[in-house]
Amino acid sequence: MIMTTITITITGITTTITIIMATITMITPIITATPIIATPIIRALGSNRTCMGRIVATITTTLMTTLTITMTTNSGEPNDLALFLWLSPAFPVGAFAYSHGLEWAAEAGDIVDAGSLKLWLEDLSDHGAPRADARLFAAALRAVSRQDWIGLNEANELAIALAGSMERRLETSAQGSAFLVAARAAWDCEPLAHLPCAGGDPVAYPVAVGAASAGHGFRLEAALPAFVVAVFANLVSAAVRLSAIGQTDGQRVLAALLPRLTAMAAECADGDLGAIGGCAFRSDIASLKHETQYSRLFRS
Repeated sequence: MIMTTITITITGITTTITIIMATITMITPIITATPIIATPIIRALGSNRTCMGRIVATITTTLMTTLTITMTTNSGEPNDLALFLWLSPAFPVGAFAYSHGLEWAAEAGDIVDAGSLKLWLEDLSDHGAPRADARLFAAALRAVSRQDWIGLNEANELAIALAGSMERRLETSAQGSAFLVAARAAWDCEPLAHLPCAGGDPVAYPVAVGAASAGHGFRLEAALPAFVVAVFANLVSAAVRLSAIGQTDGQRVLAALLPRLTAMAAECADGDLGAIGGCAFRSDIASLKHETQYSRLFRS
């Protein structure tokens, strides 16, 4: 907005001056001030006589400028806060419906308190499917960074094949497909169009999130730990809803697990699919037993 004050002295003539100024809009990535040069258009309204004398005008102009600011990180990297949206319970992948076999473990008496839950989750981080998922996530992100679409789909096929039970397959493929639908609607990027090569094939959840993370330029060292922590936070949430522990104990378990999960993410960041393996047999049995469990809250 531009505010202008004008004083004009003309002998014997009372004159009203109207000045039309341009409105300036500045859009810059950095806060700057741009000099503005404006030429006023002057219309004189007075008596009907023709004003033949020289008009001398003194113009004082005050400028009020609105700046548009674009925020960037110091490193120039994209804002990783989008990851919190993707991995939050509000993102529509239906993660709340899956317990990864914890429901049967609680029914069987394997998980009865915070201590037993912590031991169970420690075994999963060291030897279970979440560890393999972390490596698959890294493999997908690295493949997209190289634009290796064949490698991306090989990681997806391996992720589906590694599901040790019907419910584990449902757990990863249903969440993966839901993530893909939501991400393509609101956070679309080229790599998502390559998952999978043949339309209608199942998409594994860690591969879908890893591909989207690479497509939006998120750093592996930020994206992978966020993904790992979100997976285990969902398992703790399942234990709370099963009444195996309370909410405060759930936070204590997550706080105690955080260093282990951070180390796990660092170890799996190479994305080496040849290094995938596991021996969390009790967790695998829990997943199989859950398929025929009489009373169930969860789908896995």
